[in-house]
Amino acid sequence: MKNHLPLPAGFRRLWTADAVSQAGSAVTLLALPLVAIGVLDATAFEAGLLVTCEYLAFLLIGLPAGAWVDRLPHRPVMVAGDLVRAALLLSVPAAAWLDVLSLPQLYAVAFGMSVCAVFFDVASQSALPRLVDADRLGDANVRLEATRNVTQIGGPGLAGVLVGALTAPVALAVDAVSYLLSALLVPRVRRPGPRPAAPGGAGLRAEMAEGLRFVLGDRTLRAITVASAVSNLFGTVGAAMLMVLLAGELGLSPLLCGAVFTAEALGGLLGSLLTLRVAARLGQGRAMCASVAVSGVLWLSAVPLFRDDWRFAAAVALQGLGWTAFMTFKITSVAYRQRVCPEPLLGRTAATFRFVVWGAMPVGALAGGLLGQWLGARPAMWIGALGELLAVLPLLLSPLRTARALSGA
Repeated sequence: MKNHLPLPAGFRRLWTADAVSQAGSAVTLLALPLVAIGVLDATAFEAGLLVTCEYLAFLLIGLPAGAWVDRLPHRPVMVAGDLVRAALLLSVPAAAWLDVLSLPQLYAVAFGMSVCAVFFDVASQSALPRLVDADRLGDANVRLEATRNVTQIGGPGLAGVLVGALTAPVALAVDAVSYLLSALLVPRVRRPGPRPAAPGGAGLRAEMAEGLRFVLGDRTLRAITVASAVSNLFGTVGAAMLMVLLAGELGLSPLLCGAVFTAEALGGLLGSLLTLRVAARLGQGRAMCASVAVSGVLWLSAVPLFRDDWRFAAAVALQGLGWTAFMTFKITSVAYRQRVCPEPLLGRTAATFRFVVWGAMPVGALAGGLLGQWLGARPAMWIGALGELLAVLPLLLSPLRTARALSGA
């Protein structure tokens, strides 16, 4: 009966703020690379370097960010992240208007956005288990992912329209407004009860080591982390070259480029709505293994079909179905991590996971840029899609291969 009750008001406010921010981010997902490729004539390597900057902070400051967030109140961290991101994005249309926009500025904006995302996301994930009971975390994460995918359905399509009508730099101003609205909503997120005292005594290095030991010491959590890192590493190799292929080599319109992201979001929405049902049917561990394997095959099948003819529709459909399959792994793994983590370690655990998993993404993007410059965008995407199939191996070599219910679930 408890799962049929409304989730707490604090969660609903966090949910709303996250949805507003994600709506604008879906616009930037398409608009920022189109600024580089369409306005500044970026090469494959330069486009890959932009994606590298978008994730670089997770690799450089991911671990200490978790320890810092565990010492700080979460709401001010989230508000500051929103405000700085808004300012960074507004600098792009301002520079374009002054005719001084350059690739180094885009790299700086992308890196600054990634720094803010590190702190905002770690604070948000750390706050969630304090807003929702442990047995409702799966439900809460499903709602967050479903809403994120709903916003991303319209976001890239809207970005395509805005880029076509207003130019890509101006389209980024829409995202800046969304971050300002999120900054107004976050202060209304309140937890029921006092926050535990910040850790004392141990130094920053010891606190980071504690988070690493917890994540890597749990066999199931270690398998999930490695699988996620492999998936992100090779997935970003291909993702870094997707816009180079579509907008650069194939010359597709911004609206058609946005259709790929819209399909991914539609697939993710469907997958998030099916996650609890699939996990109950197959068992949580086996569902996660199947999720990674099936999504990898679908994404691999899409690569040869990205053409400027009728095959493009088939590629878009396969790309979306890949996200439908992958959401079971994504949502179940996050809920498991939040459920088994001791409360004082929430920030460091989230940061450790993102350091390993998201830290693989700038490496993958840089590799994608180099491969794209050397071999071409499509061969780089082939390498990324083939490598992504390897992500299922850590799961098959762990207790997840036969587990129906995860410990702590």
